[in-house]
Amino acid sequence: MKYPYTEAHGKGHLRRRTLLGGSLASVMLVDKRLRQARAPLDPYVIEWDSYRQTILGLGFEIQSDSIGSGNVGLPENHASVPHDLVQTERERFYREMLRAGGERGFRYCRLALGLFLRGLTEDRKNIVGRWPEQMDELRELVEGARVEGLSVEYWSPAPHWKSNKGFVGGTLRSADQGFLSDFSEAIVRDVAYLQEHGLPVSWWGLQNEPDLETVYSSCSYNDALYFKTFRTAASRLRARFPWIRIHANSFGGQHGIGGAALRADERTLSLVDAWTWHHIGRDSSELLPGVNNFSDEAADRVVYNNEFEYLQWDQRLIPWYTVNTAQSIMNWMVFHGASIWMWLHALKPTYNSESAGYALGIWRPWDDDNYTHFPDLQKGHWTFNPVHWNALAGFLRHMPWNSIRVEVKESTTNGDCRIMAWISPDGRRTFALTNRSGNPREFHVQAEGRFTGSRYSHRLNDLGLGTDSGTALHITVPAYTIEFWTEAT
Repeated sequence: MKYPYTEAHGKGHLRRRTLLGGSLASVMLVDKRLRQARAPLDPYVIEWDSYRQTILGLGFEIQSDSIGSGNVGLPENHASVPHDLVQTERERFYREMLRAGGERGFRYCRLALGLFLRGLTEDRKNIVGRWPEQMDELRELVEGARVEGLSVEYWSPAPHWKSNKGFVGGTLRSADQGFLSDFSEAIVRDVAYLQEHGLPVSWWGLQNEPDLETVYSSCSYNDALYFKTFRTAASRLRARFPWIRIHANSFGGQHGIGGAALRADERTLSLVDAWTWHHIGRDSSELLPGVNNFSDEAADRVVYNNEFEYLQWDQRLIPWYTVNTAQSIMNWMVFHGASIWMWLHALKPTYNSESAGYALGIWRPWDDDNYTHFPDLQKGHWTFNPVHWNALAGFLRHMPWNSIRVEVKESTTNGDCRIMAWISPDGRRTFALTNRSGNPREFHVQAEGRFTGSRYSHRLNDLGLGTDSGTALHITVPAYTIEFWTEAT
């Protein structure tokens, strides 16, 4: 597959990149990916009876309305999925990607209110579909993908509630409690609208990246405004929809805007089911113990990463990206007890500069006549972006919803070579191995039984490795490779 883009960020992400501590390229250049990989002195010991968290599953975001190339602006055209896909391609999208070729794959679909769903009621107080078929298209996607439900949050509230009366930039126009009460009732109406259109909501969040003001939909908060708004809105939502789980703050988790105030107020904290982070495109080694504070001071709430992509793009790093993404999933779950992990976009359009770094697949909109890139991709059709898809596909196929992670004893923790093990609801045991280094890596795994292997990399997807058995397995994982070993039936 040809990758025609040299970078996958736009002006809308320049500030975000600075806040996250510099460019991805600088992080990659100082990593230890090319050092000689060495086998550990002692084997990895999987303790199948030592249960840890239940892994609910993975999530994706859907671009169900248009956004400008480089994330600059909100075009009037309707370039989006599933809207643009011909029917056969919609069905293939649901089957091959969102269900990963099986009965179920992804569990959650992240929906960006005020961005990828941004139609308005006449009074501009509520978010609705922007064209007549949009809600039916979203319901078709949810049903075709067989996801549990949506994870919805605002990129921007409806303009009536904004200081600048628009989607892009600004903040709430008042912190008065009466205003926040009315705004919270509008939030409840927005969620009810989705439910009424056959779109079940599993998770809700007040605001994507409340720290930032961007050139696409956003709404910035300070600590006091976030706390007051969350307290009012989340309590109204919980009263009306008690089954919907609520997260905060969708950028810096319990340490982000409003996090300290939420943790300090017991009544408001009771409304928080999880803390959500955006550890975007970063080295998975930053998730190792003692490096960062992602799960510190979590007040017994789960933490998870609900957005991951690569803001900058370097084709020289493609093999590294694939394994780094897989290790991000594993390290969030192993070292921070995460039960969920979310990629950014399922599909992005051929003509957006950020698509290569953001998307599991690429589609050609009906208004793209430039066939110098993706020359074989027809309008209304899509194709996989294997550098990212191959990083997730094995987890979707081999780690069913509600699998139980089990403990693995490691004599040393190697940031380039990781392991995670779990038991699926039907009792089958699986472990995953990664090698993010430039040399083969030998793993000695104590996991008595018969296991069938499959291999993934930026070029490989589900390559069968046959069956191995014994009281200990000696597995050599090639450079920049992910392997899954599942108990043979």
